[in-house]
Amino acid sequence: MAAKLKKGDKVVVLAGKDKGKEGSISSVDPKAGKAVVEGINIAIRHTKQSQTNQGGRIPQAMPIELSNLALLDANGKATRVGFRMEGDKKVRFAKTTGDVIDA
Repeated sequence: MAAKLKKGDKVVVLAGKDKGKEGSISSVDPKAGKAVVEGINIAIRHTKQSQTNQGGRIPQAMPIELSNLALLDANGKATRVGFRMEGDKKVRFAKTTGDVIDA
């Protein structure tokens, strides 16, 4: 299946404890169907001190299901993603406005 959400996309959370919050995707795991969004689904990691880091209680963004995320269109509203052919190239577009997401 084609990737509807990619790294760097601006998204809004549709369900869960962070519902309504916005952020950008920092990584996607298509096999697990999850993505890590900056500032969303934060958990506290208790990390032991080492030579490279100080350790302690470090907040870390945990993966969230792709089904709980929606792309933000140019107007800042949640939208679904569709695919269409423009010339000989397959592009993603926002279903609400019809605008092409990646040029």
